[in-house]
Amino acid sequence: MKYPMNLIAGVSVLLSSPVMSSSFSPAVFGRATSAFSKASHNGVKNAERMTFILRGGGEDDSIISSSSSASIINANGVNAGGVALSAVSNRGGDVEESSAAAPTTTSSSTKGGVGPNAPPPGPLRRLLPKFPWHELPNYLTYARCISIPIFLALSYYPVIMPNRAPVLSLLFAVASITDWFDGFLARRWDVTSPFGAFLDPVADKLMVSTALIVLAGRYGGIVAIPTAVIMAREVGVSALREWMAQRGARDSVKVGMQGKIKAALTMVSITLMLLVPEGVGLESVAWTKYLGVLGVGGAGSVVEGVVNDGLAWMLGPSLLMLFASAFVTVTSGSVYFKAAAPVLLGKE
Repeated sequence: MKYPMNLIAGVSVLLSSPVMSSSFSPAVFGRATSAFSKASHNGVKNAERMTFILRGGGEDDSIISSSSSASIINANGVNAGGVALSAVSNRGGDVEESSAAAPTTTSSSTKGGVGPNAPPPGPLRRLLPKFPWHELPNYLTYARCISIPIFLALSYYPVIMPNRAPVLSLLFAVASITDWFDGFLARRWDVTSPFGAFLDPVADKLMVSTALIVLAGRYGGIVAIPTAVIMAREVGVSALREWMAQRGARDSVKVGMQGKIKAALTMVSITLMLLVPEGVGLESVAWTKYLGVLGVGGAGSVVEGVVNDGLAWMLGPSLLMLFASAFVTVTSGSVYFKAAAPVLLGKE
């Protein structure tokens, strides 16, 4: 039975008066007090519910039930220490569980930002403990990307640049070394990232392709043909890996030993060919005269101040290494396509 709030207030005043309290026996007074307590409890709940409905609720409003509040006290009268409170949300009255315990956070690595499997810091990491060493592999990849437009610009400008050949060769060699070094550091320090795994091979292919195109423009078809083979293979294998990854079989076309040999041969051959001074043509290589039209090119104009001998002998060996790289490119590419053949032909 529910009592109006005015009636409850009146009964409360009446029962608290000295006259009325002396007219009741202890038993009668106890029963009256119990009824008053129950009525007050129901009245408060109804008032709270009505207030909640009239307010319309807000993002953070909720009514905590007395029974739920009491349920977090255990038999010994001790708070359960962070157990969930049942709350009636203003969004449709659904029961929610909100943990009172503080959220746990994952602490950062104690090894200066590197991964948990990284070896102890060496002298350089101890000397510069605040340096973001875990970002160094990505920084090297960024530097390799930035070197591409620099390499391209220095290949043609300034027009008169006596030391162009060694500068371009050194720039490409450093970029090639960072291609190996950033991967080595990422694995050693256990800081591999999805973005780094994506950007590293892209930067490698862009740098090699840019250098090959520049050299093909200098020496003509004898460099353009292996360049086309290498670039076609890179596009085809990259597309194959993406297609296989969509089917969850990327591991069957992961980089193998032949691919690493191809990359090493290509980078070494380009580095040596870039060392050949300007103005040295294919006529300096004895065996190119048997290639007909392919054996003509690279004569150019002798730039003032450039000595067109000395390292000119490197042109022949670098061309042979480029041909070997193109051959390994074809064989390694065929290995990837052979491994993916069952999926390509629908047999798996």
